[in-house]
Amino acid sequence: MVPFAGWEMPVVYSSIIEEHQTVRKEVGIFDISHMGQVFVSGRSSTSWLNRMLGNDVASLEFGNAHYTFLLNEEGGVIDDLILYRLGDTNYLLVVNASKIEEDLDWLQKHGEEGVEILNDSSEWAGMAIQGRKACEAYFGASGGRTLPKRNGVDDLSLEGSRFIVCRTGYTGEDGFELFCPKSMASQWWEGFLAEGVKPCGLGSRDSLRLEMCYPLNGSDLTPERTPLEAGLGFFVALGKGEFVGGEALRKQKEEGLKKRLVAIEVTERGAPPRAGYPVLSENGEPLGNLSSGGISPCLQKGIGLAYLPVASAKIGTKLAIEIRGKKISAQVVKKPFYKK
Repeated sequence: MVPFAGWEMPVVYSSIIEEHQTVRKEVGIFDISHMGQVFVSGRSSTSWLNRMLGNDVASLEFGNAHYTFLLNEEGGVIDDLILYRLGDTNYLLVVNASKIEEDLDWLQKHGEEGVEILNDSSEWAGMAIQGRKACEAYFGASGGRTLPKRNGVDDLSLEGSRFIVCRTGYTGEDGFELFCPKSMASQWWEGFLAEGVKPCGLGSRDSLRLEMCYPLNGSDLTPERTPLEAGLGFFVALGKGEFVGGEALRKQKEEGLKKRLVAIEVTERGAPPRAGYPVLSENGEPLGNLSSGGISPCLQKGIGLAYLPVASAKIGTKLAIEIRGKKISAQVVKKPFYKK
């Protein structure tokens, strides 16, 4: 157990490698009660959210979800989040635990008439069930219910209480998130365990997302870096009209990027690469630092992410990572690291 964003969070139950492979081959469950739930509603909610977030909220259909960004005026990432459309004018934002207060302050600062913002994070518990057998686990634990379609969301009543089931994930496998009243969390957790779902901690959650090149807020995504630099421009609707950070992003795209977030694979044996380790050119010139790093349990080699100058970001570029004073050979590779 470790402290994280005001919570005590499990890093590992058995072993990171075992939990990682459980999700890749079967199904695991993660406690995500630390994530924030912010509900937005009101007659102006759609147009307001479209100005506050990077993706195109107006095109998001009822019962669906998409990945998006809360940006500052310079186009930097305050938070990356999932937006769920629960009704014509009702939305759920699931935000990162360490960003709940900052996100809320930013949203309220830009609030307007016709928009209601409710931070209900303290009343909800959450769990993410991930893996190729996730559908079976939900069917068994929920008494025969089926999951919504991929990137879909069900806002439903079970046992007299409101539940929100979201078909998204952070591992690259099939899966879903279940948000329920905190008083009912334990019984649902135990119910999934009874279906054979294995508990997994933060360690395997990090290795799973890194294999897929999914960014970690505060490391790979920061207020100083834009979604375009992170290679996530697909989730920003530059042509939708005015939105916070939009002008800066359009200018950046027009002028061209100076750095990109690239995937780096270690090509010789050595200690694991970690966030903060220097990334060098093949000739030893400093290029940047790893924003994420670790060992891939599936590939059995070191992997990492780093912002590098565009000239050094081409796939196949030879690099070196300085690990404990030793230069270890590496190269830029195509995302993601793990391919099914």
